[in-house]
Amino acid sequence: MDIAPQTEESVEAPVHRRWLGDRQVLKRIVLAVLAVLLLPYVLIFVYLLPFIHPVSTLMLRDLMLLRGYDRQWVSIDDVAPVLVQSVMMSEDGQYCFHGGVDWGEMRMLVEDTLKGQETRGGSTIPMQTAKNLFLWNSRSFIRKGLELPLAVGSDFVWSKRRLMEIYLNIAEWGPGIYGIEAAAQYHFKVPASKLTRRQASLLAVSLPNPIDRNAGKPGRGLRRLAALIERRAQGSGDYIKCIYD
Repeated sequence: MDIAPQTEESVEAPVHRRWLGDRQVLKRIVLAVLAVLLLPYVLIFVYLLPFIHPVSTLMLRDLMLLRGYDRQWVSIDDVAPVLVQSVMMSEDGQYCFHGGVDWGEMRMLVEDTLKGQETRGGSTIPMQTAKNLFLWNSRSFIRKGLELPLAVGSDFVWSKRRLMEIYLNIAEWGPGIYGIEAAAQYHFKVPASKLTRRQASLLAVSLPNPIDRNAGKPGRGLRRLAALIERRAQGSGDYIKCIYD
C-alpha cells in the first residue's frame, strides 16, 4: 500500500491548530479574570438600591461550609446613633472627610512597613467594607492593591450614610454573628436601636478582632478601651455630620 509523503504544509497544520487552541484557552482565561475583577464594580452600582441587602464573603464562606450565620438587616435609621458615633471614633475618625482612603495614614503605614516597624491597621471604613464585600481576610499587598480602588469607588458612588449602613450590616461581631442587629441581640439582648453608650463602645472596640474580643463578656483591657471610645464618641458631633445632617 502506497503511503503519501508528508508535505511541509501537512506537518504544520496540526501545530497551527494546537497554537490556535492554546490561544483560545488563554483568551478565555484572560476574559474570566477580567470579569472577576470587574464584577465588584458592577455590584457597587447594584448596591445603590436601598432594598438590596449585600452579603459578605465571610457569610458566603459560612454558607458553603454549611455553618450558617445570623444576620438581620436593619436600616441605619433603626441603629442607635451612639453606636454609629462609637464605630466612627474607634474605626475611622476621618470618615466624613476622606474619599474612601485616608492617604496620610496610608503613607505612614507604608513608611513604617519599609522600616520594618510594626504597623497599625490603617484601614478606613470604606476599605473594610470593600474587603468584607468583595475580597478576603489576609495581610497582603495584592489584597490591599485591590481594596484601595474598590474603597474609593464605593465612597464615590454611595452616600456616606448608605456606606455606613452596609458596613454595619455586614461587619462580623462574633462566630457566625454578622450585622449590628444580630450583634446587639446576641451580646446584650436588645435591638440595635436600644443600645446604650457603653454597649455601643464595647461593640465598636471589638470589631478589629470579634472572635477574641467578646463585647458581651469584656475583659479589663476591653473595658478600658471602650471607656476611651465612649469619651471620644460623646464629643464627636462635628465628625458625624455626613450621617445625620
